[in-house]
Amino acid sequence: MGTIVGTVYGLTGGIACGKTSVARRLVERGAAVVDADDVARAVVAPGTDGLAAIVERFGDGVLTDDGALARDRLGALVFGDEAARADLEAILHPRIAAESARRIGGHLAAGVDLVFYDAALLVETGRHTDFAGLVVVACDPQTQIERVCARDGLTVEAARARIDAQLPVSAKVAVADHVIHNDGPIEALDAAVDDLLERLRSADS
Repeated sequence: MGTIVGTVYGLTGGIACGKTSVARRLVERGAAVVDADDVARAVVAPGTDGLAAIVERFGDGVLTDDGALARDRLGALVFGDEAARADLEAILHPRIAAESARRIGGHLAAGVDLVFYDAALLVETGRHTDFAGLVVVACDPQTQIERVCARDGLTVEAARARIDAQLPVSAKVAVADHVIHNDGPIEALDAAVDDLLERLRSADS
């Protein structure tokens, strides 16, 4: 996507730390959020050249009966196959980058003062440096475990395994420009988001 500077910030966090809750509050307060997962779905929606390219490479077997992408079937094809995964990434990554840049540019052109690019793997891919700054939503490991158990109906052991399979939140915090700690009540999260926006807007004014 190239280096973006000015009023565009990266937004990430660990599993169950509350990144989605923060994103919603940012939008409620006049900022814009571009969701990387939403972009990834859009570029392979029925009728797109992205989906056509996937079908050309992997066959009609990756489609559902109504012509949408069957992600589980595609995942099974590329799992453990480095060449297949590289081909898929070559199809997806340029399209995701172009659509992300288009959405970000649209918000900026519309006069939105702050845009956040919301993606789970910004730090893991090294793309956190593409932005004016990185905002990380964090909470302590025990809170993560409790939230994953409650949200996904998992045992403590299963929740811990899922969390351990990801980059530790502490590693994301280490490279963050701004950290929102989301361990307390909703009122505390609201205050933290308000404080973040005040600081960012003051810096950009």
